[in-house]
Amino acid sequence: MITNHSLAQRAKQVMPGGVSHELRYRAPYPIYIDRALGAEKWDVEGRRYIDFKLGAASQILGNSCPEVMQAVAEQLTKTPYTGDCHALEIEWAEWISKLFPSADLVRFTGSGTESTMLALRLGRAYSGKDKVLRIDGHFHGWHDMLLKGAKPGANTPPSLGVPTAIADLTVVAPPELGAIRTLLEQDAAIGTIFVEASGANYGSVPLPNGFLQGIRDLADEQEKVLIFDEVITGFRWSPGGRQALDGVTPDITTLAKVATGGLPGGAICGRRDIMDLLDPSKPRDGLAPPVSHKGTFNAAPLVAAGAIAAMKLLSTGDVQRQADAMAARLRDGINACFARRNMAAVAYGDSSTCHLYFGGTSIEGLSAAEIRTVSPALVNGLRHGLLEGGVDFMSFTSCVTSCAHTPDLIDEALDIFDDVLGKLTADGVIT
Repeated sequence: MITNHSLAQRAKQVMPGGVSHELRYRAPYPIYIDRALGAEKWDVEGRRYIDFKLGAASQILGNSCPEVMQAVAEQLTKTPYTGDCHALEIEWAEWISKLFPSADLVRFTGSGTESTMLALRLGRAYSGKDKVLRIDGHFHGWHDMLLKGAKPGANTPPSLGVPTAIADLTVVAPPELGAIRTLLEQDAAIGTIFVEASGANYGSVPLPNGFLQGIRDLADEQEKVLIFDEVITGFRWSPGGRQALDGVTPDITTLAKVATGGLPGGAICGRRDIMDLLDPSKPRDGLAPPVSHKGTFNAAPLVAAGAIAAMKLLSTGDVQRQADAMAARLRDGINACFARRNMAAVAYGDSSTCHLYFGGTSIEGLSAAEIRTVSPALVNGLRHGLLEGGVDFMSFTSCVTSCAHTPDLIDEALDIFDDVLGKLTADGVIT
């Protein structure tokens, strides 16, 4: 009989830690999902989970969205991939250009990490300066160039293998405009600014009011290339991402997850004069194109077909409104649980997210490090308890919703959450 435990034993023989992604690691072993539909999924043992992970926030349409599945199935009868240009990539780019204010031109990539890599290369090429300023705790993928500062409060890369020479090209700043101005004025080698448009980790550490417009004004004044990381906020906060919602347009935007219909891939979009550096027909300094970018599976037809189907659903805003409403119901319900139990904790979040903070009833004035620091016992207890009860969060203190979530599913999850809180309290994990 296939079980989660037996699969984990096999996995450990052929993969480091038995996983393909460090956040999928779980002691004593992870769950292995067999199928998923809507806001639910089932593991190989037949156990059902209410899904608030949703493909690391990629499945705002719900798991196995019928329209996306049909489009992919139809494309499979033609070809999944040949390495050539095709009509679907044009239509997909047209949708992004229509919906995103910053999208004069679009270039597809293989993932969100690749999107931030390419955007940074463009920022450096256009500005002619090597250094990048990024905000403490914001996440821009796992590559060397933006890893420093990903762990809140740490001015070092959270990984071995990142050369000091590379890390030194990244300047980490707090989300405070005055401090950022000072850093820009002190270091003339900074040419690019990178910001996760929601705030750190899809809004678990919200940006101060007016920050995006303020950083836009500062980038204009200091002549810096401003890049918004909308890998999670793109198409989730609104059909045109956080930038359309706030009316603040960056120079370049990085996209993935929802932008691909929940399939593997990514994209960047931005100002024509910057994006033209990728154009092979416009050589500069003896280079054609001036900025090199390749990628075997960029805009693969299989992905493009599913993405186009998703664009048609995402463009109306109905998907986002339903997901937002379900997240609000979840946050309100969790806060009611905290209140009934007199717990110093709070559920909060924007759009279709829900974040938890244990240690007070507000996150006002707290740093990213303070918000994100949770005791291991609470992390493990909450994660394990929710999974045992049939609820899967995206991380131990954060989750997202989709348009497939319903009030009944939210209320069922809230009952499980309240039960887990009771057990953690009884065990002394929460005091």
